[in-house]
Amino acid sequence: MADKNAMKNKSAMRNKSKVKNKDIVKNKAAGKKKYAVDKTMKQEAEKRTAGKMGKKKYAVDKTVKQEAEKRTIGKMEKKYAVTKAFTEKTDHGKSVKEKKVSGKNTSEKMITKKQNADMCQYAKKCGGCDYQGLSYEKQLKEKQEYVRKNVGEFCKVLPIIGMEHPYHYRNKVHAVFDIAKGGSVISGVYKAGTHDVVNIDSCQIEDETADAIIRDIRGLLRSFKIKTYDEDTGYGLLRHVLVRRGFHSGEVMVVLVLGSPILPSKNNFVKALRKLHPEITTVVLNVNDKKTSMVLGEKETVIYGKGYIEDTLCGCIFRISPKSFYQVNPVQTEILYTKAIEYAGLTGKERIVDAYCGIGTIGLIAASKAKEVISVELNRDAVRDAVTNAKRNDIKNVQFYNADAGQFMVEMAEYRADQKKNQVPDATKSGKKATPDGNVDVVFMDPPRAGSDEAFLSSVIRLAPKRVVYISCNPETLARDLKYLTKHGYQAKECQPVDLFPWTKHVETVVLLSKGAKGPVDLCSARTEVERRMADSRKVKVDFSLEDMDLSEFKGKATYEQIKAYVLEKTGLKVSSLYIAQIKKKCGLDVGENFNPAKSENARQPQCTPEKEDAIMQAFRHFGII
Repeated sequence: MADKNAMKNKSAMRNKSKVKNKDIVKNKAAGKKKYAVDKTMKQEAEKRTAGKMGKKKYAVDKTVKQEAEKRTIGKMEKKYAVTKAFTEKTDHGKSVKEKKVSGKNTSEKMITKKQNADMCQYAKKCGGCDYQGLSYEKQLKEKQEYVRKNVGEFCKVLPIIGMEHPYHYRNKVHAVFDIAKGGSVISGVYKAGTHDVVNIDSCQIEDETADAIIRDIRGLLRSFKIKTYDEDTGYGLLRHVLVRRGFHSGEVMVVLVLGSPILPSKNNFVKALRKLHPEITTVVLNVNDKKTSMVLGEKETVIYGKGYIEDTLCGCIFRISPKSFYQVNPVQTEILYTKAIEYAGLTGKERIVDAYCGIGTIGLIAASKAKEVISVELNRDAVRDAVTNAKRNDIKNVQFYNADAGQFMVEMAEYRADQKKNQVPDATKSGKKATPDGNVDVVFMDPPRAGSDEAFLSSVIRLAPKRVVYISCNPETLARDLKYLTKHGYQAKECQPVDLFPWTKHVETVVLLSKGAKGPVDLCSARTEVERRMADSRKVKVDFSLEDMDLSEFKGKATYEQIKAYVLEKTGLKVSSLYIAQIKKKCGLDVGENFNPAKSENARQPQCTPEKEDAIMQAFRHFGII
């Protein structure tokens, strides 16, 4: 019985244990389920919380971003207002007038170097504007110092005259045309020191109308299937486009420079172009079929209009052809020329020489205040325009001479010397107009950037005008020529710089020189070796008529010494008589008596280099030998 009871107890204990274990397992399972539920609920709660926080954070971030954008826009608006204030108001290089921007006073001093550089997107690629990154006021200060450094030792340098609006002043715009790597047509300027074209849509110093015309020509090329010229292969048609616009007249001339003389559908092309730009008054085709750095060729054909434009300068009307020289900044040119005529001190009794006269601008403007004007220019196209300009303005006291200014002045000086000796030749026997006598009161001289030559300057000394008005675009060569003139009896009285070329380093100046009080000048010593070489040269036929302007009298008359002097002056190269004779033989010309041939036919002789050959050929053309 006891054993049975014990077994029952054991069985009960086992059953109890099983139940307990089942409960434990059941509880564990329930716990896991509860944990899973709790975890899920926790995760869902976290998600809801994260969502709320994310939305809140996004809203905050968005607000911060908007506020930052507002501040940035505000700064940009202020920057624009400052730049606009500077652009709209300057006073010949003086400080910009302070303007209120957003309730605060802002001056030109706030315009930083970086801000100014941002004004032109092509600044780093183009290289045409030397002063990108400088305020206009700073530019004027640097130019003033540049002139003072070179000219200050000779005379007082007045404060430079700047522009009120130093933008878009160039009335002459030139664009090179090419194809980009992707095949699109581009136009602009050569990158500095290369022949890589920088594509330019608009330039801050070029006439805006001209820029727009060039852009539209670029767009018309594809429609008319006109290809641009390739410098490497020589294939293609359009090389350059030149646009000139009259500042006062508004007349516009477009010059299409082609590699061949035929423009397909030229009439339709002009019609399409004028539809876009009715302000165009003339279109000219210029043919340049040579591999050269020169823009314009010799041949021209007018395909629309009269082939030139007209503009008014200082009250006179001037005709401007594609090849004519005309200052690119008409606003500042009027200031410059007005100052030059003021320096001349004209009373109506003076005899004037306008050397390097171009299309006759200075001489014609001064003619109404002088007794007689003698204008000299080597460029035949410019002289043709000058004659027309005189007739256009009904000016009759001007004579034009198609000649080298230096050579012409030598002849006038020779005439003056003969006058003193009573040895003046009788020009009436030949029926030709003689070189004017040497009685001159005022000389206007406006030489190229290289300055004048010694032959010209020594002739000025010998002619001894009361006043010399020197207009220069290069203070360095101006200083060199002033040194010569002041050494031989002239005194520089005053220099006026004028900024004709904002954003570039170039500066125009006008200087007044008058006879000094140091006593008479030794005219014999003033006659230089260069002058002696050129003195025996014959004059160019002169008259007011266009038909008389030819160089036939020069034919074969230049001496070896004259040719050497010309080559040295124009190119800086020294050439021998042997080289000149070699090129003469090459051209089928007689070498003349001045050449001493080699004693032996087999003797080895140095041969003229291609560079010197080109220089000699240039001299031959100048003297009319070929």
